[in-house]
Amino acid sequence: MAERVLREAVQRRKIALAALLAIGHQGGEALVPVVIGVVIDQAVSAGSVARLLWWLGALAVLFAVLSTCYRFGARIAERASEMSAHDLRLKITGRAIGADGSPRLPGELVNVATSDAQRVGALNVALPFGIAGLAGLIVSAVALLRMSIPLGLLVLLGTPPLLWLAHLIGKPLERRSEVEQDRAAQASGLAADLVSGLRVLKGLGAEAAAVARYRRTSQASLAATLRAARAEAGHDGAILALTGAFIAVVALVGAGLAADGQLTIGELVAAVGLAQFLVTPFQIFGWVNSQLAQARASAARIGDVLSEPSASLAEPSTMDVVPGELLGIAATDADELLAGLAHRPDVLVAPHDADLFTGTVAENIGGDVERAMAAAAVDVPADEVLAEGGKSLSGGQRQRVALARALAAEAPVLVLHEPTTAVDPVTEARIAAGIAEHRRGRSTILVTTSPALLAVTDRVLFAGSAATHTELLRDSDSYRETVLS
Repeated sequence: MAERVLREAVQRRKIALAALLAIGHQGGEALVPVVIGVVIDQAVSAGSVARLLWWLGALAVLFAVLSTCYRFGARIAERASEMSAHDLRLKITGRAIGADGSPRLPGELVNVATSDAQRVGALNVALPFGIAGLAGLIVSAVALLRMSIPLGLLVLLGTPPLLWLAHLIGKPLERRSEVEQDRAAQASGLAADLVSGLRVLKGLGAEAAAVARYRRTSQASLAATLRAARAEAGHDGAILALTGAFIAVVALVGAGLAADGQLTIGELVAAVGLAQFLVTPFQIFGWVNSQLAQARASAARIGDVLSEPSASLAEPSTMDVVPGELLGIAATDADELLAGLAHRPDVLVAPHDADLFTGTVAENIGGDVERAMAAAAVDVPADEVLAEGGKSLSGGQRQRVALARALAAEAPVLVLHEPTTAVDPVTEARIAAGIAEHRRGRSTILVTTSPALLAVTDRVLFAGSAATHTELLRDSDSYRETVLS
């Protein structure tokens, strides 16, 4: 699954264009010492001012081209990285909020959708610049081959083993990076879980135990982060030592050839400049190797989220609802029924305890705000700013704003669960009429034992029978006891 995540994360067209421009940059960088060597041999040594000016102009053009290539190549690669990370976040979010849900803690999913998605998306920056680094290395090798076959062969034959060693060195970093992200996700998930249940913890007097548990999880996350950081530092140091030794060998061989008269002064300067330039491709390879290791680890975690078994869910509920019908279900325990109805993509289930968000009333409702507020008898101004969770409102006001939001969604089938338990009888009667009018022509299910709401329904289901509210009140003692007690 990790390989599939990595393949799908690659923005191929953008990477191809970014790589082409990055190759222009690295190739241009490799040609700079070559052009300087030519300037020395053809202009400085010959004492020709005209040639000097011509080659200096060529050098200026070369710098303009390579800087432009880098600017636009980096911009395209960064855009591809952000788009890829965004696509992954949407997939993870869709998995988390889909009907089948996810068994993971919300905080853990947030960590995967942010940090891991960002690391996998960064692959779109690493790949084009890795390709460009290889291109710069090839240009350098070709230039050295034209100056001296031994120098060129040294670079060409020495690079593959160096890259293989870099891959081996990156393995511990990959493993520790995966553990680091896993521990960080556990800490984030636990923190979110504890914060959401803070009132319960206070009521039970369990704050000390919760703090101790989080401290252990946080310390484990810190230890994993430090191990990953040490692995990354060791990886970077080892790569730097390997590349430094290789470049020193290239410089020494070039100096020996110059001493034997096999290289001109300009070629020696170019060879030394190319040896110094080779630091950049090898630094890129080390960085790319590190990014690949982290991306593979994060891709494995994302793959686990996308492919893991669904959370335990109730079986889908089935019932016959006439199109455009306002159906009542008189039930005191409707949790299983509501969980089953929530499976259906064309059904919106508005729970009894709905959450409100910080922002204005209008922002919480959305859609046709005025019409929905009128139907739900909302008595709060649309531009009033709500505190977190709607705590600045009374229970009845919060319930009516949540009802207005459900009505404004204009769902083909709307299920409302006890939407008026916190309002007075007069307001409840207004809301019942408002729901009936607002949902006219569309299927609506009212799961409630409120006689005011059941009175406006076309049909009521109760204890296996179906009839109007009036008929059930007349014929069923148990129904009267349920809705009138």
